[in-house]
Formats: sequence, C-alpha cells, structure tokens
Amino acid sequence: MADDMQINPQRAKQLAENLASITSRINAANKASKQIRLIAVSKLKPATDILALHQQPQPLHHHFGENYVQELLEKSKLLPRSIRWHFIGGLQSNKCKQLAEQIPNLWCVSSVDTEKKCNQLEAGRKALIEKDATVEPLRVMVQVNTSGEEAKSGVEPGDALALAKYVVEKCPHLRFTGLMTIGAIARSKATTAETENEDFVSLRNVRDQVAEGLGWEKEKVELSMGMSADFEGAIALGSDEVRVGSDIFGERPAKKDAVVVEKG
Repeated sequence: MADDMQINPQRAKQLAENLASITSRINAANKASKQIRLIAVSKLKPATDILALHQQPQPLHHHFGENYVQELLEKSKLLPRSIRWHFIGGLQSNKCKQLAEQIPNLWCVSSVDTEKKCNQLEAGRKALIEKDATVEPLRVMVQVNTSGEEAKSGVEPGDALALAKYVVEKCPHLRFTGLMTIGAIARSKATTAETENEDFVSLRNVRDQVAEGLGWEKEKVELSMGMSADFEGAIALGSDEVRVGSDIFGERPAKKDAVVVEKG
C-alpha cells in the first residue's frame, strides 16, 4: 500500500529540512544531554507526508502523533508497521479498545485520564497479544490538567498517582511510562528557553510525587510536555518528549478538508 504512494520530491526535501531544524533546536536546548523523543504530530496531514519522513530502508523519523482515532486507524493500515504511533488526542472510552487492538504498532497512548479508559485499552491490547505474541504491551501516559482549565482533559495533579498505580497493578498488558500535559496557551506563548512555565513546573512536581508513591526512580517516570511554541522551555525543565506538528508539516487544513490519501 505504501509502495503505491507518490511522494513529491520537493515536499520530501522541505519536510526533511524542517525536521532537521527542529532536531537542531532540541539539541541546543538539551543542556543535560539526555535522550529526548520528538513526536512529529501528523494529524490532518496526508499519509505521503509521513512516508516522506519514514521511507525505507533508512527512515529519517519513527515517532508520529495523531489526535483522531479514525484517522490513525486509516493511516496505520496504509503505512509501514515500523512506524511508532502515538495517540495524543482527547480519547473517548468507547474508542479505546479498537485503538489498542487494531494497531499493533501503536507505541503509546498519552492521553489516559480515567480507569475506564485504562480498562478498555487493557482489553484491546490483551486481545491483540493473544492473537500476535510479537506485540508489546501498550505504553500509556497519564494526562494531567496542570492549568486547571475546565475545557482541558486530564486528571487533577493530586489524582495522578492513583491512576498510575491502577495501570501498574491492574493492567498487565499496559505499561505506565509517565505523565503528559498540555499547558495553558497563554503561558505557552509566553514561554522561552529562559522562562519557567508553571504548568511544566507543576508536572515535574507531580512526577516526583508519582515516582515516590510507586517506589520508582524519578527518571523512570517520563515527562511529555512541550509543543511547537514552547518545547525549548519544556526541555529546560526536564521534558523527555516533545510534540511538534506545524513547524515540521506546515499549517494544517480544516478537519473537513483533510485527506489521508491525496488524489494523484
């Protein structure tokens, strides 16, 4: 299927340059010289854009993030299984099972905020592993609402430990890997590499509490924070993973205009 897709060489060159630019900025901000994962957020972008950065035999990039279940299901069927998909969008309980069961190379779900969603993801991944023993347990992150905004998903900071414990103790086909937050937009826009975003400081504090409560080393609980506008500030505060979309792929179309496969 991926073999049938026509990649525009100029588009591929532009995407590769954009990816290299972001990688360079990450490296410059990474004073601690730790491993930082870049999720290229490909939502509403065509499958050819992803393939341009993940062409065999030497893919430039492996980790891609999607926000919509249906779009991710479609793309995962078209694109190579060597891609590591991250689901980073708001998640409905009734979509969790199919997400975990139908995408063997779903690498992580970053937006878990209820036990019900954990149970559905667990059921889906268990069913898949029973069919295909080569599939790994599904990594999950607990999303924390650090900004206190009612419109935002995520558990309250004080509830993160309980949900992390639930995953560790009750969900054998899931693997708790860390905490994710999407900070307030105003704070995000005001963030520089030198200023401390209080949402990121808050997530770091929650991480310390969760690690202590689980009896884990702090470093074992990853922090996923930072997007296009503020990832350098997030890295300065210890982020292990940043999510960058428009600075790699350009402006997104309206959802109604987005296509997975472009017409030739």
